[in-house]
Amino acid sequence: MNAAQHTAPARVAVVTGASRGLGLALAEALAADGWQLVITARGAAGLAAAEARLAAVTKVVALPGTIVDDDHRARLAEAAARLGGASLLVNNAGTLNGSDDATAEPLPRLADVPLPALLETFEVNALAPIALTQLVLPQLRAHGGAVLNISSDAAVVPYLGWGGYGASKAALDLATAVLAREEPDVRVWAVDPGSMRTGMLQAASPGEDISGEPLPEEVAPVLLGLLRDRTPSGRYRAEDLAAPARGGR
Repeated sequence: MNAAQHTAPARVAVVTGASRGLGLALAEALAADGWQLVITARGAAGLAAAEARLAAVTKVVALPGTIVDDDHRARLAEAAARLGGASLLVNNAGTLNGSDDATAEPLPRLADVPLPALLETFEVNALAPIALTQLVLPQLRAHGGAVLNISSDAAVVPYLGWGGYGASKAALDLATAVLAREEPDVRVWAVDPGSMRTGMLQAASPGEDISGEPLPEEVAPVLLGLLRDRTPSGRYRAEDLAAPARGGR
C-alpha cells in the first residue's frame, strides 16, 4: 500500500457569514487545523478578502450570496459535495434587524419593528439555517459530522430592543434541539458565544465602549473545542466551555 492510500480524506466545513467577525475567525481556525472550506457571505468584497487569507492555508471555495436564496444554498451544498462532502456545517450568518449594513442606531422596540425587517430577520437567522442544514445533512450523516448553530443570550434573556433578533435565535435554538434528537449520529450544537468585539455588537450599542469584549479570534477556539471533543449535542455558552481551561468549575 503506497503513501497516497494511507492519506486520510480531507475534512470539509461549510461556514456562513465567513467574511468577518466570528465566522471568519472560525474559518481561520478550521483552516489552520487542516480543514478545506466552503465559505459564503453577502458582501463579495469582504468574502474575496477572506478567501485570499484562507487560500494561503487551505483549499477554499468562496461563494458570495445570501443564504435566504434557494439557489445559493444549493450551490453551497454542491460545492461541499465536490470537495468530498461536508463533515461540519457552521450556521453563523445573521442579521440584527433585517439588514447587513452596520448602522449606529438603537435597535427598535417590537412595537416599532417594520414587519419586512422582522421577516428578513427570521429568514436569515432561523429559516435559512434550517434549509441549508436540510441540504447538507446527507453529507454530514455520511461523515458522522456536526452542525454548529451560532445562538445568542438574547434567545433566552428579554433585552429591550432585541425582541426580533432574540425571537429568531430562540427559534433556531429549538430547531437545534429537535434536530439533535432526530439525528443521533450527527452532533448538533447551539452555542451562545457571548459578547464579542465585532461590528454587529457595536452597531447594536451605538456610543458604547466595547473594547473590553473578547475578540472573535479568542472565542473561536473555544467553540471548536466541541468538535475536537465530540461533545454531546446540546446548547452551550462559550463562557462555560472556556471555564475548565481557566481552572474554573
